Amino acid sequence: MERQRDPTYVCVVCGERKSHDEMMPLEMVRPNVVENIRKERPGLDERGHICLADLHRFHSSHIRDILAAEKGELSDLEVDVVRSLAEHEILSQNINPRLDGGATFGERLSDRITSFGGSWKFIISFGVFCGIWMGINVGLLLLRPFDPYPFILLNLLLSCIAALQAPIIMMSQKRQETRDRLRAEHDYRVNLKAELEIRLLHDKIDHLIMHQWQRLIEIQQIQTDLLGEMMPRGKK
Repeated sequence: MERQRDPTYVCVVCGERKSHDEMMPLEMVRPNVVENIRKERPGLDERGHICLADLHRFHSSHIRDILAAEKGELSDLEVDVVRSLAEHEILSQNINPRLDGGATFGERLSDRITSFGGSWKFIISFGVFCGIWMGINVGLLLLRPFDPYPFILLNLLLSCIAALQAPIIMMSQKRQETRDRLRAEHDYRVNLKAELEIRLLHDKIDHLIMHQWQRLIEIQQIQTDLLGEMMPRGKK
């Protein structure tokens, strides 16, 4: 027995004939998207079919209209989110390797110095160093110490360390601010796409429920008509 061929349909937008796996009946498409399609194709046959490529394009246009109505002019980031939504592109990714890979030697050195300067290891080691310094100079008080009390050389050394440590910490903080900004932009992309996906999913479910409800009403009306036709026959 010869296998029956899969049915094909002509897209109402591009006019190409494709298989049913690549097509969607217009009656299953949300009314707002159908209105956008009708603007491009005035003589639209609502009983026809549309290919998935054109449907995704009109979905993207519909999402762009929603964002423009709520936020006004779209930023480059929001346009990129709409494009990724239309192309089914995954936005979530680990951005730490990209941030760490683009760091220069000076930036990595400032991060390490800041990390060490803000640890108990630095505090304890520097306290031990100052204690040894003052102990040596106090112990050698009678033998002409190299930095007698009030330890002017030690104060000068501490001032130099503080003067160098401040800009190094500022460089590290500036780099951390850049990392936080990139992470915030990435989180905003993912959250915005998730919000749009959920909104479209709710609209699609509502439309499918309404469509099924209308079909049930039509089936119920047909059954009522059939029962009405059968009743007179039963009386005869």
